[in-house]
Amino acid sequence: MAIAGQFALEDRRRTIPATMLAAVYRGVNDVRLESVTVPEVGAGELLVRVHTCGICGTDLKKIATGSHSAPRIFGHETSGEVAAVGEGVEDFRVGDRVVVFHHIPCGECYYCEHKTFAQCETYKKVGCTAGFEPSGGGFAEYVRVMDWIVRRGTVQIPKGVSYEQACFLEPVNTCLKGIERLGIQPGDTVLTIGQGPIGIILSTLAQRAGATVITSDLYEQRLTISRDLGLTNGIDASCAETVQEVRKRTEGRGADAAILAVGGNSLIKTAMDAVRPGGRVLLFAQTVRSEATIDPSAVCVDEKTLIGSYSASVDLQEASVQFVMNQEMNLERLISHRFALSDGLEALRLAAHPQADSMKIVIQPDGFTSRTQEGSSE
Repeated sequence: MAIAGQFALEDRRRTIPATMLAAVYRGVNDVRLESVTVPEVGAGELLVRVHTCGICGTDLKKIATGSHSAPRIFGHETSGEVAAVGEGVEDFRVGDRVVVFHHIPCGECYYCEHKTFAQCETYKKVGCTAGFEPSGGGFAEYVRVMDWIVRRGTVQIPKGVSYEQACFLEPVNTCLKGIERLGIQPGDTVLTIGQGPIGIILSTLAQRAGATVITSDLYEQRLTISRDLGLTNGIDASCAETVQEVRKRTEGRGADAAILAVGGNSLIKTAMDAVRPGGRVLLFAQTVRSEATIDPSAVCVDEKTLIGSYSASVDLQEASVQFVMNQEMNLERLISHRFALSDGLEALRLAAHPQADSMKIVIQPDGFTSRTQEGSSE
């Protein structure tokens, strides 16, 4: 019995160091590479060794605005390998390749009953941490996944699917939610302003829903990537006026819907002007609280609708898993830069000040074994 127990313990926990490297947020625009304690896992929890963590615009806004207390470790687009399994966990074992959500709602409160999951208090309570207050934790070598996220927000990565492809699961879910809220109908014409990674995913999903998609961006390089992924109706906003171009392509009416996939509030007016009377505008990137000027008659007289969408929906989890894991879109194509965690500050700087050739930027902790790179089933 003692030998069997020893094997069971070894199966639940591989050799794990006492400390690890992490990019620690210490205040407004102050992130430091530090050695921190590897978090312990409790009953029902997992410890995941991070392979890839995408840098999200929301992480950058938190760092730039000081919206959260310090210290914290951000990063929530996380894929990796299970390194330790807490007591009572039955669905995962050491060595499993997984991707984790960081928010999962309770499913029982007023907001969950009304399908407004992002407003649920349990949803707002982050369920992943690399130390300090739970804030995602993917910008570190290991991340602790709490019990309710293990049960409902941790997904096995199938053999043949890379960690890089899998790390897009959460952002794809948020995009699916936005497309659903926009209510796209087959035959609609949809303008997507911004062809960064999120804009391209939103455009692809809108096209998948049956829309004719017009894309616009200031960077020709991004439009080239967009075109390579099947979005061929682009506007180079550096040399053409987007609203006029959209009207030329829609018999003068304007688009049926527009998606604003960049954070500048000044472009809300552009999106509103680009849609026809009775059209819809989805604000997807306006995640920092501020004020913006709009023409109220556009909403009242022209009957245009402003729609917001924030974060992911648990109701779309299965659909997002199928889209990502079935590789319906080559999401790895959106990655332009891969940084070791030891170069994590440079990665964050580039992501905060994107260049024409920068798209999705990911952090990949040093020393991850090649055995677990691309879909080993061991």
